Amino acid sequence: MKTIEVDEDLYRYIASHTQHIGESASDILRRMLKFTGEQPEPIAPITAGQPVVVATQKQRSLDPLRVMRELLRSEEYAQQQKAVNRFLLLLSTLYRLDAADFSAATEALRGRTRTYFAGDQQTLLANGTHTKPKQVPGTPYWVITNTNTGRKRSMIEHIMQAMQFPVELIEKVCDTI
Repeated sequence: MKTIEVDEDLYRYIASHTQHIGESASDILRRMLKFTGEQPEPIAPITAGQPVVVATQKQRSLDPLRVMRELLRSEEYAQQQKAVNRFLLLLSTLYRLDAADFSAATEALRGRTRTYFAGDQQTLLANGTHTKPKQVPGTPYWVITNTNTGRKRSMIEHIMQAMQFPVELIEKVCDTI
């Protein structure tokens, strides 16, 4: 997978065409461009305008602080009327920023009698009744969703601390759930 940096206004335009939580920019662009990938067109060289920076995913060209701040300001996030939907969108974004750190943080997250995160729905159902597990969009993870808002905030806070986000941003994010 490759990462392409785009101007802020172009990013907002692409994000404004999101149809469901967790939809990736690639999915949005494929839909908008009616691109199936079956018959690739020759790529024309870029000759004018600002340079395009292309980096591999391992080079981590995403600035996690900027991504989280943009998510909080996004129309997609603002349209989420339920805490559980904001919670899932935050989890999806954190995973996308750094899957390895997200994985390590969720491994350590457990309740007194419950498992909060798992790789499949059945594991969560086996560790508690009425857990209402949902898959975190765009990830291999499932999370229980019948916890109160305070517990959801606590889970996000734990993950963001493990991912070394600044305290001010963690507080701001948790206040939006």
